[in-house]
Amino acid sequence: MAAKFELKKSKNDKFVFNLLATNGQIVLTSEMYESKASALNGIESVRKNAPDDGRFGRLSAKDGSPYFTLKAANGQVIGQSQMYSGARARDAGIESVQTHAVAAAVDDQTGA
Repeated sequence: MAAKFELKKSKNDKFVFNLLATNGQIVLTSEMYESKASALNGIESVRKNAPDDGRFGRLSAKDGSPYFTLKAANGQVIGQSQMYSGARARDAGIESVQTHAVAAAVDDQTGA
């Protein structure tokens, strides 16, 4: 399977996207967007910023679980990962985003 962005509409009529790796795992989840156009702009921002390692925040949750965020040039968080079992797994997730986001297709599941 090729990596892809899944664009969905939430129950509260907002839009969200996930970046799925080639193994089907979600590696990045966006914030909620008010409009589909804004969500599509968010996807473009991920594509633009993913190759820049400096845009990734390598963080730990309160329980110590590693995760990462991806920020745009303006410092706004575009997306966040799930919690990982260790720093190596988190770093592999970042590598997956860097490798696949630029060319990932958009799977629009909004029906809009």
